[in-house]
Amino acid sequence: MSVAAVLVDTGLAHLDRPFEYSVPQELAAEVAPGVRVKVRFAGRDLSGFVVELREEAEHPGRLAPLRKVVSPERVLTPQVLEAATVVAQMYAGATGDVLRLAVPPRHARAERALSLEPPEQESLVWDESSAAWDRYPAGAALLRRLAAGESPWAAWSAVPTPAPRSDWPAALADAAAAAVSGGRGALLLVPDHRDVARLDRALSERVGSGHHVLLTADQGPQARYTAFLKVLRGHVPIAVGTRAAAWAPVHDLGLIAWWDDGDDLWDEPRAPYPHVRDIVQTRCEIEGAALLTGGFARSVPVQGWVDSGLVKDVLAPRETVRSAAPRVLIASDEHERDLDPVVARARIPGLAWRTAKSALEQGPVLIQVPRRGYVPALACQHCRRRAHCRQCGGSLGLTGREGVLVCRLCQHREGAFRCPQCNGRTVRALVIGARRTAEELGRAFPGIPVHTSGSSTVLAEVDSEPSLVIATPGAEPVADGGYSGALLLDAWAMLDRPALDAGVEALRRWMGAAGLVRGAGDGGVVVLCGAPQHSVAAVEALSRWDPPWLAERELSDRTALSLPPSSVMALVTGDRHAVDAVATGELPEEVTALGLTLAPDDSARLVLRAPVDAADRLAAYLAAVRRTALAKKADDVVSIRMRVADPTV
Repeated sequence: MSVAAVLVDTGLAHLDRPFEYSVPQELAAEVAPGVRVKVRFAGRDLSGFVVELREEAEHPGRLAPLRKVVSPERVLTPQVLEAATVVAQMYAGATGDVLRLAVPPRHARAERALSLEPPEQESLVWDESSAAWDRYPAGAALLRRLAAGESPWAAWSAVPTPAPRSDWPAALADAAAAAVSGGRGALLLVPDHRDVARLDRALSERVGSGHHVLLTADQGPQARYTAFLKVLRGHVPIAVGTRAAAWAPVHDLGLIAWWDDGDDLWDEPRAPYPHVRDIVQTRCEIEGAALLTGGFARSVPVQGWVDSGLVKDVLAPRETVRSAAPRVLIASDEHERDLDPVVARARIPGLAWRTAKSALEQGPVLIQVPRRGYVPALACQHCRRRAHCRQCGGSLGLTGREGVLVCRLCQHREGAFRCPQCNGRTVRALVIGARRTAEELGRAFPGIPVHTSGSSTVLAEVDSEPSLVIATPGAEPVADGGYSGALLLDAWAMLDRPALDAGVEALRRWMGAAGLVRGAGDGGVVVLCGAPQHSVAAVEALSRWDPPWLAERELSDRTALSLPPSSVMALVTGDRHAVDAVATGELPEEVTALGLTLAPDDSARLVLRAPVDAADRLAAYLAAVRRTALAKKADDVVSIRMRVADPTV
């Protein structure tokens, strides 16, 4: 094999293809598919990956030789390369950009320090009994199929179980152990480092030490590359990590499971912006692995998988849900003025105050606040709907001694206020935020310790002693034995957002907090405060603890309107002339342009919509647009984001 096809890291989409190089005799022993090399390209030494070795060249001219083999380590496996190519095409991006996300930078010291041969380990013996899955009728069958080497695809709606060894990390650990006992590897993904720590403890208890590694962004270069090499060389069968770990080259991959599909941390912020959901689906299809997505709530795309029959539901019986989930109460927005005036000033309805006071006798109480710090806002006096500008939708504020309503975003001066929900004519001032709430509750419950979690200080755990824990969504710490109660404050702030998924996202945030509370059988209570009257579906789904119902309802509404995930949308931004050229170009006939929006800075944005079966043609068209502009060295290259979940944002 004297010719190497190299995918050169040029950073240019129109050069995103393999180039042929001759293999010098002195490098022939080290050159193999998947190794890093240095090549001469356009007068510069660039890095690249060998993707194929050939006996003869397809290029008729003279080939440049490989300059250097950076490392003989085959860091790019054929399965990862195939998945990266498919994901790049899916998102109208470049394979090289995806590979930068998939393969971490080399660390020579880590390569030398780790042995090439994996150590001898005891084989895992799978125990069919699983306390974490015995609440689900399909749980035992799922584990048996994993242990038998099969590849089921399942969507798991978890019920809260704060007790040790039976919560969701223990369930994922049992699923991984079943897959490994069947002779295959497992990849477990969670949104952030606190979830990684919980899953790490659960796996250590279930399979012991030495069978898994952690792959996270906060690891140092050597530690991360060492963990990557342990997976690549087969030292461990299980990898646990966050978004970047979705590409971990696990040997004989048998299971990919991830928690909380709706978390925005699964969106890659770098081009071509792939979502972990699509990465996982692609890898499972290519490698024949089982797929398991779980969470307290359910995203609309996952519900689309369920409706299409791609995945099977794993649900607990309604009797089990009613006993395992906490009791949910909906508090009125009006304060009970006959209570202590200090409590009335604390912005907490009487029902919520009495619930918190009673729950503090049994243990810690969680208070979820949608914002951190001090956030001033205006809302309708009657229905508490947030006051928005009628011109741009921004938040309204008061200015001057006359108290004129002015938009904080566009500075438009409003006339008389009129609520679009209840036709109310007066506004009330609100001050929300975690810091403000902590001060208010500290005065309302003197002598009770108050902890805050959010922003720069995020707590991982709190003990079982009575205390108040003020947390922003996603920063809720885990309580030893579970919280005795929870207050979900200012629900209107999460529901009254100009976003397509406002209701589903609000329910996910609420259930993330409520899932840390003890079950109704153990006295756990959750109080939802400040829910607007126009968002009853999300509130009903929380009170019934039935997220699949809301996801199915939302999917039906979006299908009727041809919105994602029933269709695929792309967002094109850039110079107005370049964007206009995209809209007036030779679009595939199934693609619809939803209009050109112009900005004062002469930029524009365009939304393109296509049926799901035409998504590949839309991606190919947009990729061709980008390649053509780059090849012509045009200054007005557009920015493209395929598969946007919410084109209104």
